[in-house]
Amino acid sequence: MDIAPNQSSTQFLTLDESTQVDAALLSSPEKFLTRLTISSLRILQHIAQEYKIPIEELTTKQIIAWFEKDAKLRREEGVEEAFLKW
Repeated sequence: MDIAPNQSSTQFLTLDESTQVDAALLSSPEKFLTRLTISSLRILQHIAQEYKIPIEELTTKQIIAWFEKDAKLRREEGVEEAFLKW
């Protein structure tokens, strides 16, 4: 599955990273959690960048507010306007 570089907002795991996870000596649930963790890191990096703060300073309240804002964008303006495309 080839992903164009400008589609990073919808692809949180690169093909190379996915291959590395597949090759890891992990069970299927562990591989799933590894993929989820890498994807979560990408989302947190994006949120921190939007707030213009280090990722370590993000609060639960800020993360929830960001998800609410992204969900509102998706509902009101369409999936293509939101960061998370689902």
